[in-house]
Amino acid sequence: MKLGLGLYRDRLNKDNYQFAKQAGCTHIVAHLVDYYNGVEGLPSTDKDRNMGIARPNEDVWSYESLMALKKSMNDEGLEFEAIENFSPADWYDILMDGPKKTEQMDNLKRIVCNVGKAGIPIIGYNFSIAGVWGHVNRAVARGGAVTATFNLAEGPEETPIPNGQIWNMTYDFNAPKGYIPAISSEELWQRLDYFLKELVPVAEEAGVRLAAHPDDPPMSTIRGYGRLVNQPRLYQKLLDIVPSRSNALEFCLGTLQEMTEGNIYETIDQYSKQNAVGYVHFRNVKGKVPNYQEVFVDEGDIDMIQALRIFKKNNFDGVFIPDHTPQMTCKAPWHAGMAYALGYMKAALAIVNNE
Repeated sequence: MKLGLGLYRDRLNKDNYQFAKQAGCTHIVAHLVDYYNGVEGLPSTDKDRNMGIARPNEDVWSYESLMALKKSMNDEGLEFEAIENFSPADWYDILMDGPKKTEQMDNLKRIVCNVGKAGIPIIGYNFSIAGVWGHVNRAVARGGAVTATFNLAEGPEETPIPNGQIWNMTYDFNAPKGYIPAISSEELWQRLDYFLKELVPVAEEAGVRLAAHPDDPPMSTIRGYGRLVNQPRLYQKLLDIVPSRSNALEFCLGTLQEMTEGNIYETIDQYSKQNAVGYVHFRNVKGKVPNYQEVFVDEGDIDMIQALRIFKKNNFDGVFIPDHTPQMTCKAPWHAGMAYALGYMKAALAIVNNE
């Protein structure tokens, strides 16, 4: 089992690669989607992902760009483990069952082939219209650390999504006024069925695993739009659509713990036993929907050592990343929070790997 760090696009640079290496990481999970571009004054902090601009067919997805990015990581002694999320501009009509879905699927197939050719083993994705929504940063983690919280009764109003937006990002500024029609979970499952049956065979041939993130927050609907995997058992439904090593899971422990059904340790056992886990978001929480808080890795409801032992028992040998974490009170709150999480994770992995 290996230690990695997830980096947003604005953090994919030598300084942060060196930070990752110094913290004991061997692998990087990269976001190529620029969540903050063109949004003046929007801070680049975890969970502040609202109202970015989604630009289609960016050069970052080309084989040449992927190889250059991989080389920049390799030069610092790190491996490029995964890319997290397609750009909304490249697949909004796949999510919406719109007129450009065939054209956009052809483009996703090219992206997957480029990723495979570059030797990057995993693409994580979140098949969702509302995306990650409703979190509010509050100083409620240990010692008053600022962290993401979700409280349905006190959070933002669940307004419908305007036309031209998806996943909290704008892809069409000329879209007609109005809102995306509400859809049920059943309709979203039908769209996922198309996505997987079209793309998994291409991923198999390219040697890439497509890894699905569960719904965050794991509500049955958000802003009037149905969700997919808001309970642990629904991950199995996703896997069964196209049984394949290339149809895998981006296994977020925090999100799975937030769900109202199931047991986190049984969930880890069920899916790691199937070799269905691509990589792991190793983070902890207190509470469940509709009211929970993201907390430091060692203060939440999950016994993280017990979780690691289950992964090891089932011979999982993939990468664990902090994903995100409370920010510590200092001049570099993100780096400090990540350093704390990575230090805990490195020690925990050493204990369990050597047992």
